[in-house]
Amino acid sequence: PQGSEEAKAFVNAFLKRSMPKMKDEAIQDILTRKAVVLEHYSKKKTKQKRKKTKGFTAKQRREMHLFEIEPEQQRYTIFLPLHELWKQYIRDLCHGLKPDAQPHMIQGKLLKADLHGAIVTVTKSKCPSYVGITGIILQEFKHVFKIITKEDKLKVVPKLNNVFSLEIDGFISYIYGSKFQLRASERSAKKFKLKGTIDL
Repeated sequence: PQGSEEAKAFVNAFLKRSMPKMKDEAIQDILTRKAVVLEHYSKKKTKQKRKKTKGFTAKQRREMHLFEIEPEQQRYTIFLPLHELWKQYIRDLCHGLKPDAQPHMIQGKLLKADLHGAIVTVTKSKCPSYVGITGIILQEFKHVFKIITKEDKLKVVPKLNNVFSLEIDGFISYIYGSKFQLRASERSAKKFKLKGTIDL
């Protein structure tokens, strides 16, 4: 066991190491009040920069055929469950599609809704060969819809100069493709203005 003098010397040396910026008189003054706060110098941590993960470019995605549907998967019956999910999604989005619902409110919701899984029909077109095409929307791009028909044919239908109709629970809505040339992600954030007359 250490004597009182040795203990005192040890405490003074310890405090001097722990509080290098303080003078001996200040340390003695603290000791008389029996309240000692040891200083702590933390090392500054260097922040590590997070590396951003680079995604594929549009060219790479095309080369890898990421968005192409395999021929054996191009069957109408495969995507019927997707259509049922889409109908439930629209019902939830429009709070039930009740008979007394205001059409312009439902129309506004549908304008921003995701259309993957919707059954649409081309009702008007400047190109007569497109009129009557009916099927489930599998993919929506900025300028085209990819639609699978009941005959298991994948059709690429441009939005420009085409009018599409979709029906759900007796409510029929018309999509004017010329005014709809946006990606699905951009469309959800866009504010659509009501216009009096719309033509192809």
